[in-house]
Amino acid sequence: MSGHSKWSSIKHKKGAQDAKRGQLFSKLSRAIIVAAREGGADPEANATLAAAIQKARDNSMPKDNIERAIARGTGSAGDAEAYETVTYEGYGPNGVAVLVEAVTDNRNRTAADVRHIFGKNDGNLGTSGAVAWLFERKGVILVPGSVDEDDVMLAAADAGADDVQQEGSSYEVTTAPDDLAAVRAALEASGIQVESAELTMLPRTTVQIEDEAAARKLLRLMDALEENDDVQDVYANFDIPEGILEAVA
Repeated sequence: MSGHSKWSSIKHKKGAQDAKRGQLFSKLSRAIIVAAREGGADPEANATLAAAIQKARDNSMPKDNIERAIARGTGSAGDAEAYETVTYEGYGPNGVAVLVEAVTDNRNRTAADVRHIFGKNDGNLGTSGAVAWLFERKGVILVPGSVDEDDVMLAAADAGADDVQQEGSSYEVTTAPDDLAAVRAALEASGIQVESAELTMLPRTTVQIEDEAAARKLLRLMDALEENDDVQDVYANFDIPEGILEAVA
């Protein structure tokens, strides 16, 4: 299973217990603000905004908060927010590639914070282009593994999904970025429950991690990066066997 899939599954299971809701809503708002500012306020014509809104809804963010974030992004509530999207690239333990997407109003502060987190967790921040080529933008929908596989395959294929694979206790449906909302809607219209749906960066190749100590270090790095207020998403190309993952997660 890819680093994305494993990390998404870990976050999904942990989220209900330990998510800091205030921090989560702040991050979701920033993502909506930037998406609206860069691509316009119409989610029908802005796939990034549509995905950000859906993610906010999935996390029970109030409708008023979502609408305020869109208004702040487009400037209709006054001056548009001064947030910008910044991507950092680096390496974690065992040479694992790590891609960090942040939304910040202070690029220098965020860069210093991210560099410190990498260094403190046996990683190092790289230069632009160092690892981005190892990932590609995709839409990813997770469906419970209890759903009949043929039903998932058929509904996903009819909706134009790229692929369906079983990943641990879930099915992972991958789509082109612009098709994420339509494929999700088609799955739900077929009576298939959706655990999560998001735009993400999938690794083209993975690094096998067979050692518990290395796995712990990697997950500590991922946790530390995601706990930073400015960091929106963290992607990595590790592949940890289920047995080791269960022991260290």
